[in-house]
Amino acid sequence: MLSGIKIVEICGIGPGPFCAMHLADLGADVIAVERTVPDEAAAALAEGSVLNRGKRSVVADLKTAEGRELVLRLIEDADALIEGMRPGVMERLGLGPDVCHRRNPRLVYGRMTGWGQSGPMAQAAGHDNNYIALSGALFYNGSPAEPPSSAITLVGDIGGGALYLAVGVLSGILNARATGKGTVVDAAIVDGSAHMLQLLLATGKKGFVTGARGQNIHDSSHFYATYRCADGHFVTLGSIEPQFYALLLQKLGVAADPRFARQWDRRHWPELHRHFTELFASKTRAEWCALLENTDVCFGPVLSPQEAAQHPHNVARGVYFERDGQLQATPAPRFDGKARSAGRIPKRGQHTGEITATLGSGNASQVWRAARAD
Repeated sequence: MLSGIKIVEICGIGPGPFCAMHLADLGADVIAVERTVPDEAAAALAEGSVLNRGKRSVVADLKTAEGRELVLRLIEDADALIEGMRPGVMERLGLGPDVCHRRNPRLVYGRMTGWGQSGPMAQAAGHDNNYIALSGALFYNGSPAEPPSSAITLVGDIGGGALYLAVGVLSGILNARATGKGTVVDAAIVDGSAHMLQLLLATGKKGFVTGARGQNIHDSSHFYATYRCADGHFVTLGSIEPQFYALLLQKLGVAADPRFARQWDRRHWPELHRHFTELFASKTRAEWCALLENTDVCFGPVLSPQEAAQHPHNVARGVYFERDGQLQATPAPRFDGKARSAGRIPKRGQHTGEITATLGSGNASQVWRAARAD
């Protein structure tokens, strides 16, 4: 779907590479500029990353004039550049937005950071859980009896970071094609993860979220919760709507119990949650799936990625696949009912020779044709 979109990625870690992979999954031409690696052990760690699938790989030392010139030649005919350095690093390398826009005024310069390009914490180190803690996105996660727990990259790096960068880059490209002018996209995980709270904030008026941990439907009610089963596995309920809640009570055999009649009486939630905890501990996950799955109860088993890959629904949709011994998720979303095929994972620097040779011919657009012909 993104055929004709040309991206240069200055490889880093986490959300930047994921964003570039996502764009490659959707058909963009992505050249990943990977760093020179000083020793074999580090090289082995960088080799074969699934986040590089569908890309073309070149190796360059950006601290050298040759490495910087390679990047500048690559962006001459590109739609966007993606980088994930700390603020100011690309400028010190001589590859900041001003320099790049002199080479290509239409370039969309995508910047991926945790704290953002400005603000008192912009230069501080951090990780996913730090960013979502500051944005407010971590606050409601987990049981009220335990400290808030991170969803391991999903809320920050991917949700608040990579996907917002992708939207920003594509929006910038549309604007550049309409106006002929590039832009700088400041995609900060604190910004994106805060923006992701909009739906949660909107539910406050409905009484779903009170403002305190342990007093909301998702962390204290009996009908929207996760329960441990007899075999140590877990299942989830999301029976919010009255018709779904009524069906849940019927399936569990407690429809006649007056204690469950007032679904939204918060005074009884602790007691009813304890009752459900005992009830779900009486059967295995498989037994609960047999009773509740594929009904309007709003039910789902908690699966590991490996288990999820084997679930009949995911198998039917081809959500996962395995290649070269590595489990991967299929590109998303789908178009006209079909998922796109995932590209291969290149070896580090696999395309350095052919791309630099083509650049030497003086026609940058040939780089992209060569990349797609490989």
